[in-house]
Amino acid sequence: MIDEIQEVSVGENKNWLALIKSAFPALKYRNYKLYFTGQLISLIGTWLQIVAQGWLVLTLTHSAFWIGTIAALSTLPILVFSLFGGVIVDRFPKRKIIIFTQSMEMIFAFLLGILAILHIINITQIAIIAFLNGIVVAIDLPARQTFMNDIVEKRDLPSAIALNSGLYNSARIIGPSVAGLLIALVGVGGAFIANGLSFLAVIIALLSMNIQDVSNSSNPNPLKAIKEGIQYSFSNQYISILLVYTCVVSIFGWSFITILPYITSKTFGAGVSELGNFYAAFGAGALVAMVIISGFFKKIKPFVFITAGGFMFITGLLLFTFTNNILLALPLLFITGLGLILQFSTINSSIQNLAEDHVRGRVISIYTLMFAGMSPIGNFQIGYLSDHIGSSSAIRIGALISAAVLIFMLYKDGKIRHLKF
Repeated sequence: MIDEIQEVSVGENKNWLALIKSAFPALKYRNYKLYFTGQLISLIGTWLQIVAQGWLVLTLTHSAFWIGTIAALSTLPILVFSLFGGVIVDRFPKRKIIIFTQSMEMIFAFLLGILAILHIINITQIAIIAFLNGIVVAIDLPARQTFMNDIVEKRDLPSAIALNSGLYNSARIIGPSVAGLLIALVGVGGAFIANGLSFLAVIIALLSMNIQDVSNSSNPNPLKAIKEGIQYSFSNQYISILLVYTCVVSIFGWSFITILPYITSKTFGAGVSELGNFYAAFGAGALVAMVIISGFFKKIKPFVFITAGGFMFITGLLLFTFTNNILLALPLLFITGLGLILQFSTINSSIQNLAEDHVRGRVISIYTLMFAGMSPIGNFQIGYLSDHIGSSSAIRIGALISAAVLIFMLYKDGKIRHLKF
């Protein structure tokens, strides 16, 4: 009788494993499983630091201005340095680059932790470290994006990129929840140290991989290499329109997340608990998008994901501005998160698939510039318009601009109808 139960259990386990591998084909690769596990731990640590740093800045300055300034200093280097990051990625082995960037981020986290524990930290130190860390991130982002090509087969790249989006949004849900408890137990300094330790998971995972590191020294002049990358990207009829759309939505659509704390307080009259629920609803939608893309990318064309995701994101965002009911807002944010990741995970996969190996790092660095590097501009415009015409009107304008470009891209231009994974 015991043997029969064991056989059933083993059979069920095999069925579950087969189902998981079918839904998430990237997980059949040993190297990707190592990367996935390390990144999950590290990204939770990153969110620990985001929460801890925001709380520390507020404690030191009691100023919303400084909270925004530190956030801007963290992302501004992506706008300035991401193109150089792409050149580095195309020249040197990606695994070694990521080990270097993760090690530097670990050092910065430990430095913040030590300064905080010793009670000698000040806002200037935080600002300098935030800016330096941003420079490292400008190299790290394109390296991690293109590294997927080294650890999964091209046919399973959409699954890997979708899972990466899921990783980030899982950490977005778990990290802030853990951060509150951890800060209460060990203080912000302890949270910084915990983040530093979390980078070890990625470094160990990278060192444990069986891959061949390849260098390419064909681009000795960085400025010439950047020019070649820009020319390559915008001369490609598919890549160029996807980059333009990404830029527009980053500035006018995605920027709404920056003022979500303000909306939570002023529009909904709610506090930090409800804000956490809003973030969780958005992240849950992103996780569902991950499952959909990873499970169906071999059956559904990129055009469908981009179209459906784009209109879901815009519709959810517009409807969100017309309610002050939390129970209605939560499903709308879920739809918004679902739509955002459906379209941008697909765009990321499509661009990587279209770009040739020798220039992929530079192309993805331009995508990184458009998606993440434009956030300071997007944050400025949404903040400025919110102060002058109200947050709801500011979001509606951004959503309508995004809709106009999406419609042009889909129906007037029409090129992306022919995209393939």
